[in-house]
Formats: sequence, C-alpha cells, structure tokens
Amino acid sequence: MIATTLKQFAVKVSETKAFEPIVRHLERRGQGKPLLRVLAYHRIDVPKTDELYYPGLISTSPTVFAAQMDFVAHSHYVCTMAEVVAAANGDSSLPADSVLLTFDDATTDFARHAWPVLKTRELPATVFVPTAYPDNPDMHFWWDRLYRAVLLSPDRTRIPTPDGTVMTLTTTRQRQRTFRMLKEYLKTIPHSQFQSLMASIVRAGGMTDPAHNNVLGWDELRKLAEDGLTLAPHTHTHPMLNQLPDDDICHEVTTSLAVLRQQIDQDVSQTLAYPAGGVSDTVISAMDTAGFDLAFSTRRGVNPQTFRTPFELRRINVGARTTLGLLRMQLANWGR
Repeated sequence: MIATTLKQFAVKVSETKAFEPIVRHLERRGQGKPLLRVLAYHRIDVPKTDELYYPGLISTSPTVFAAQMDFVAHSHYVCTMAEVVAAANGDSSLPADSVLLTFDDATTDFARHAWPVLKTRELPATVFVPTAYPDNPDMHFWWDRLYRAVLLSPDRTRIPTPDGTVMTLTTTRQRQRTFRMLKEYLKTIPHSQFQSLMASIVRAGGMTDPAHNNVLGWDELRKLAEDGLTLAPHTHTHPMLNQLPDDDICHEVTTSLAVLRQQIDQDVSQTLAYPAGGVSDTVISAMDTAGFDLAFSTRRGVNPQTFRTPFELRRINVGARTTLGLLRMQLANWGR
C-alpha cells in the first residue's frame, strides 16, 4: 500500500515543474555508485480500437520509447548482456552508470517499432524468446486469451470463476474488474489448475484465436540476431516456473535454451527472464544445474554490481504510466 502510494506520488511529481530539481538531486546522489539498472519492456505499440491482444502489455508508444532511449543513451552506459555476464563472472567490470535493455516475449512490434529506434542510436538490447511460440499459431499467450474471453466475448457470456460459480458478463467495468481478478488469481495456483481453469474460461468465452499469435517467427528472429540483437530464452511454453512440478521446471528451462540454440545460427545468451517473475529456490537450483549464467525477475529495483544473487536480478518495468520523469527517478534508484 505504501509502495503504491509512493509510486502514485512519483507519477504526479514527475509531471510538474517541481520535478526537475528533485530528480536532479536523486541523480546526483546516486552518481558513481556501481549499479546495474535493467529496463524491462514488453510491447512497443499504440492500442488499436480493434485490439485482439491484451493492451495492458503495451509498455509505451513508439514516440515515447524513442524519447526514453534518447535520454538513456545520453545519460547512461548501455551495456550488452555479454558484458553483464562477464562482470557477474568476475572477468571484467561495468561502468557505474550501466543500463541493460531487455524485452520480454519477442512480439512482432519489437521488430516494427523498437529495433529501428535502437539500431539508429546503436543501443544493444536483449529479447527473451518463449521458444514454443515462433511460427506456431496454436500457441497464444494466456493473458491474450483471457482478454478476448472476458473483454471481447458477446454480451451476457457466462464464464466460470475460481470459487466454482458462474459469472455473467455485462458492463465494460464489470468485465475489466473480472479480468483483473482472474489475471492475478491465475498466477497464484499450480500450473495444472491454471490450465484447467483457463481452458474452461476460453471455452465459455467462445472467442476464436487470431491466425497469428503476435510473436516473431524464427526467420525474423534470425535476421535480428544477425543484425546485432541478443536473443535469450524466456522458457519454452511461458508458464510460471514456481507453479510447476520440479521435473517440468527443468524441462522448461533446458528445452528453451536448446531450441533457441538450434534455431539461431549463432551464439545465444545463457540467461533467462522468469515469466511473470515466477521464481523460487527450486527454480534457482534448476537454473544453476542447467548451466545458466543469470536470470531476471520482475521485482522492481536496481542491482549492486557484486552480483550476489545472479538468478534473482531485479528489473525496472516500464509501463504505460511510466513518464520520462518517473523513469529518471527509478534509474536514479529512487525509493531504496
């Protein structure tokens, strides 16, 4: 509650004239401290009126993204994933003001909107690929399917709820509340229960999946890799790893790395971003056993360059409400 209030306050402050001296003070206070800041993006796009994919995964518009990259390029050292791995292994060091740019899910808008901005500014980045999704129209992200079933289904659609009752969908506000409730609840249950409930909701919604799952194909990913983009695993089927049985955790992380290596004609990064931040001691053990170098959570914050927790690195999630001012405050390690 306190963290939410502080963030709301920060958003408001970042849009006022009082912001500049505050953030400059924060930036000066953090200057010279050896930190790694990891920015986490999802989709870079503009919501459409006929949107078939959950618009809440849009981090920002192409225009705002370009402005953010201009700021980062002029104020920080944008490092490669290989440089981060080398520093974590003790083979080299990073500048104190280092920033790593990461993008989850390998959605099509990355090639369309994000990569041209990055390439023009010569900024390195890493895309985490859920390896079962490229060129597979049967694979769709669960949040997109939930969005279509709850927000886009016909009036008075009846869907199952976690308590075993059935809810009749009517107003837009009620649908939005229901979507938010289900989206958060589904992250908290074992994967087998998750699959069962999701299948019931999708059947009840009666919405047909689009022909494309909004993920880049392997040919497109290979071209991006040849162009300098770093690719890394995002698991194979994109489950929350901490909700899986132990054997399935191992299968997800090892398969994702193996498939990515098979499909990409050059080295891929032995790093991973946990879907929805699903991490546990068992997951960390599986990552270590599988030979991964680093892994990234969804826990907000920056990382000391001691890298004492290489499989629990924090990231700064960039969302639709992230103004340039708020981004500057988070990069300055505000709130810690």
